[in-house]
Amino acid sequence: MASGLVRIALECDKEEEKKSVRLLEEPLWRTYCNGKKCGFATKRECGPKEWNVLKAVEPISMGAGVLPGEGPETGSDGELMYMRAKFERVIGSRDSEAFYMMNPDSNGAPELSIYLLRV
Repeated sequence: MASGLVRIALECDKEEEKKSVRLLEEPLWRTYCNGKKCGFATKRECGPKEWNVLKAVEPISMGAGVLPGEGPETGSDGELMYMRAKFERVIGSRDSEAFYMMNPDSNGAPELSIYLLRV
């Protein structure tokens, strides 16, 4: 994010036959970062390791940092990077939502935008 604005788009397919599901409950997403396809994402439940991370950052209201990590999901030096911020949620329709990271130090433009789209 040091290079400027970051836009992440998550797209899922709209299937006519499927019972209508809330957008945040879609199981599989195509991911794009600043317009470039960068893979796939899947919905999953929080496990014990994820709950430990959430408990560790619970007292932090805003900021970024590094937590000491354990296991293969951490970086090469055994640390886990995190970012905690306030996001503004905008619902465009039942097939589109956006989350904008609100930075109190900037001119009001979000540094990070996350778009969820059902196409």
